[in-house]
Amino acid sequence: MRYVDGYVLPVPKKNVEAYRRMAKKAGKIWREHGALDYKECVGDDLNVECGVPFSRSMKLKSGETVVFAYIVFKSRAHRDRVNAKVMKDPRIGADMDHKPMPFDMKRMVYGGFKILVDA
Repeated sequence: MRYVDGYVLPVPKKNVEAYRRMAKKAGKIWREHGALDYKECVGDDLNVECGVPFSRSMKLKSGETVVFAYIVFKSRAHRDRVNAKVMKDPRIGADMDHKPMPFDMKRMVYGGFKILVDA
């Protein structure tokens, strides 16, 4: 059964382009190490009336937007193997060690998910 890592995080709008560059590089690395798919999506229609808007649940500050992202794997075991390789990849560490991140890591929401419906 396929498995998904998903995360949501606030990004200052002024940093969206820097985030996109970082995410594009990260996506390439995850795919090289075996991830089946890698998507990063930026908020577009966040002022919805149904449910709790991402903007409220993420407690967005003025000038911020939301990134919703997911990575698809063959299984949880496959995810664990791929992520272990990614975390050892020096290209990931180089981005995290030498530059300020274009978002607030402390406000990132993350988890691993079993796919319930794959239509």
